[in-house]
Amino acid sequence: MERDGEPLSARPAVEAEGLHFLHVTLGSLLATYGWYIVFSCILLYVALQKLSTRLRALRQRRLDPAGAAVEPDIVVKRQEALAAARLKMQEELNAQVEKHKEKRRQLEEEKRRQKIEMWDSMQEGKSYRGNARKPQEEDSPGPSASSVTPKRKSDRKPLRGGGYNPLSGEGGGACSWRPGRRGPSAGG
Repeated sequence: MERDGEPLSARPAVEAEGLHFLHVTLGSLLATYGWYIVFSCILLYVALQKLSTRLRALRQRRLDPAGAAVEPDIVVKRQEALAAARLKMQEELNAQVEKHKEKRRQLEEEKRRQKIEMWDSMQEGKSYRGNARKPQEEDSPGPSASSVTPKRKSDRKPLRGGGYNPLSGEGGGACSWRPGRRGPSAGG
């Protein structure tokens, strides 16, 4: 039985040769580019997964424009919850403001009381700074305390001259700094 002029026994040899050629070609291709092919297949799979999820979401949005219109009660509930949260935050803020005002009033009252105490102590002839300074006795000889005010020494010598500059290298005496020598070290 011959088909197309070829004996049946010759055909399997040609097919075997084709399979051998295919095996060698694919084997060398996988040996050379195998890891690249594996990684590119993995990347392609991940990209297709991400793309399919985005396409599903897009289709869902396109098919449900009526769904958004059906949910105004959810939008109203969300807005009511937001308004309630804002109201609660405002109440907390008002409470903090009241506490702050009360503290401020207490501090002002304390300052006012201290000023009254200072005024009373000054009227009695005591120092307004408390007992840190002792008042002068009126029995002391010499001029009275009200007519002579102690004078500060205005002829003090300043610690450094007005033109002192620590970076200038002047006025330092024996403590002058000089930069090191440039270039490589002298060791050898």
